Amino acid sequence: MPVTTKERILKVLRGFNPWWVTGAINPILAKSYRRFAYYEAMKRVDNADIRRSVVLTGARRVGKTTIEYQMIDTLMKRGVPPQKIVFISFDHPMLKLAGLSDVLDCYHENICPSQDVYYFFDEIQYAADWDAWMKVIYDTQPETQVIATGSASPVLVRGSSESGTGRWTVIQVPTLSFYEYCALIGLPDLHLNPSLKPSNLLRLTQQERGQIMNKLSSVQNHFTRYLQVGGFPELALAKDDTLAAQVMREDVVDKVLKRDLPSLYNIRNATELERIFLYLCSVSSEIVAIDTIAKELNGVSRQTVQNYISYLASANLIYLSYPVELGGKKVLKARPKIYIADAAIRNAVLMDSDILTNPEEMGKVVETAVYKHVAAFYYQAATRIGYYRGGSKGKEIDIVVDYPNVQNILIEVKYREDAPVPDDDAIIQHCDEAASAIIVTKRADDFGEHSAPNGKKLLRIPAFAFLYLLGHAEKNGYKGVE
Repeated sequence: MPVTTKERILKVLRGFNPWWVTGAINPILAKSYRRFAYYEAMKRVDNADIRRSVVLTGARRVGKTTIEYQMIDTLMKRGVPPQKIVFISFDHPMLKLAGLSDVLDCYHENICPSQDVYYFFDEIQYAADWDAWMKVIYDTQPETQVIATGSASPVLVRGSSESGTGRWTVIQVPTLSFYEYCALIGLPDLHLNPSLKPSNLLRLTQQERGQIMNKLSSVQNHFTRYLQVGGFPELALAKDDTLAAQVMREDVVDKVLKRDLPSLYNIRNATELERIFLYLCSVSSEIVAIDTIAKELNGVSRQTVQNYISYLASANLIYLSYPVELGGKKVLKARPKIYIADAAIRNAVLMDSDILTNPEEMGKVVETAVYKHVAAFYYQAATRIGYYRGGSKGKEIDIVVDYPNVQNILIEVKYREDAPVPDDDAIIQHCDEAASAIIVTKRADDFGEHSAPNGKKLLRIPAFAFLYLLGHAEKNGYKGVE
C-alpha cells in the first residue's frame, strides 16, 4: 500500500486546517501581536493593481508561520469562506513526500473545487520543484493568491529571480527589533512623535533631546534581557531564560545545522558545519579570513569553510558585511565581517555566563544587535550595509549604510562607560562625506552632539535608545534617508 494515499493526505490537511469545520482560527495560533512583516505581506496581497505572490523568509522561530495564521484570520474576518483557504506545511513528512501536485489535487477534489482560493505554503523550499509550481499557479490560476514561508533565503531568492520574475516578492522577517520586543512583552507605548527618527535628534536642542531620553528611560532596564534572549517572539515571552536558551540551541540552531542545511545542500558532515558556526559565534562582529578559519579548525578545507559560511547565511543564521569605499579609496581585499543574526543565538551557543560583566564581549553583542537592526531596517532600500577600513592606520567604521548616488550613513559602536572618539578616528575623518554620522554609546546620559574639527556635527546616542528609535521609525513607515 502506498504511503501517500489521497485519504492520508486529506487527513493531514484537515489537521492543519481546522477552520474548515470551526469557521475560525485558534487565537493561540494567530497571536495578537503583529510584526511589521505582517502588514507588509497584507499590503501585497491587497494590491489589486499589481498581483504578486508573497514569500516570507527568515530564521526558524521568528514568527513566519504565525504571520500566515494572522493573515488567514484576517481573510476569514473579511468574509473569505474558510474552505477557500488552505495551509500546507512541507515540514510534514507526508506532504513533503506526496509532492505539491498531489496535495493540491486532494484539496480541490475534496474541499474546494474553485481556483479562487488562498494557498498558504509553509517551508516551501522542501517541496520538490517549488519555484516551477509557483510559476504555474501564478500563470494558470489568475484568481489564486499564494503566500509562502521559507527558512533558506538564497534558495527562495534564486527561485524568485529564475522563475518568479514579476510574479512574487520576497519579504525578510528578521528576529525582533528592540522596539518590537518591548511591545511584545507589554510595555506601554511611549507616544513619541510618529516622524521621530534617530537622524532628527541633531535638529533638536539638547533640552528637547533630554525630554525624549527621559521617555526612553522606561525601556532601558529591558535592554540587557533583550540582548540575552530577545530576538525570537516565543522565547522573549518565556519566563525561564535558561530554558529559552536551551530551546534556541535545540530548535533554532541544531535543527538548522543538523537537518535543514544538510537536507538542502547535501552536506555529509554536519559536525564540520557545527564547528564552523561555533567559531563564527566567538568572532561575531569581527573581520574574518577564510584561510584563518580553515587553519584554526584543523582538517576543514578552505572551500568547505567558504561553502558552509554561505549556507549559514542562506539559513538566516549569520549576516555577511563587506567593506565599502569611502572618499574614493578602493577596497583592496574584500574580507567580510561576520555577524550572528541575533545576539541571543550567539549567547545561547557559547553558553558564556560572563558576557554581561565582560566589556569586550558586551561590545561584540551590542555591535551585533546594531548591525542586525540596521540591516533589517534598510533591506528594502537599494543599499549595501557594510563597513569601512582604511587610511594609514587601518581605522575602521563599524557600519556604513551605502546608498547609490546618495551620501552614506556612518555608525560607530562605542559601547563602554567612557566612549572617547579621537579626532583621527575614521568616523571623524569621513563624517563630512555622510548624510549623518552616529556614535552609539552605552550610558543613558551619553547623548547629544559631537563636534568634529571640521565643524560637522555627529550624534551620540545610547544603544538602547538608537535601536528603539529605529524600530519606532520602521513602524511609522520610514524607509530611507532624509
